[in-house]
Amino acid sequence: MANGCEGCRRGDDFALPFSMAFQPIVDVSRREIYAFEALVRGINGEGAGSVLGNVDAGNRYAFDQQCRVKAIELAAGLYSPEDDIKLSINFMPNAVYEPRACIRLTLATAERVKFPLDRIIFEFTETEALDTDHVLGILQTYRDIGFKTAIDDFGAGHAGLGLLTKFQPDIVKLDMDLIRGIDVSKVKRTVVAHTLAMLADLGILPVCEGVETAAELIVLQDLGVELMQGYHLARPAFEQFIIPEVVAGRERAA
Repeated sequence: MANGCEGCRRGDDFALPFSMAFQPIVDVSRREIYAFEALVRGINGEGAGSVLGNVDAGNRYAFDQQCRVKAIELAAGLYSPEDDIKLSINFMPNAVYEPRACIRLTLATAERVKFPLDRIIFEFTETEALDTDHVLGILQTYRDIGFKTAIDDFGAGHAGLGLLTKFQPDIVKLDMDLIRGIDVSKVKRTVVAHTLAMLADLGILPVCEGVETAAELIVLQDLGVELMQGYHLARPAFEQFIIPEVVAGRERAA
């Protein structure tokens, strides 16, 4: 990192220790796990707020870097080498000063623990105002390196459709507020149906998150959704991978 940008060089260590929980993204049509998303937790499994409340402008870079390292190191010990299951890591665009300089530690960690780059998804939440050109530069750099990219909480943020006109990520995760109660809301069904059609036209894979009931899952299946995430399928599991019942049931039947 010594040859990195000024932001990289001045990044102080994030002093608070933390760990990760993992929540599956499930392909409900194939009854397989598509990916596990790494979610920050305290060292004893405390909620994300216990850690994120200590992040500020001064330590944001170090925290973002340490999140990537922690997620890859933990996942490397949990994955089976023959699996094609992916690892989704949240990143903070405002903590990336120069994409190629700031990715060096991630690349070194993946190489050290022998974690394939093409199984890593980098997702970001667009709920805060961001420099669109800066975000586009990050996403394009990550794609060039071989990572997959994703927009999280789509439909709740600032950039939305405008960002999609300039860059099409591999994955778009529909915001949970669009999903919750979709079984009793004609308006939500209409909005989600048209969003899914748009993403299909753009060649973008949709993920519906926040699925909390069987009724919501059924409606999403009727709309053609394959990838889902939410408490109805599986809650985040601290430092471990939990196989959802919809997948485990298939394995037992096989």
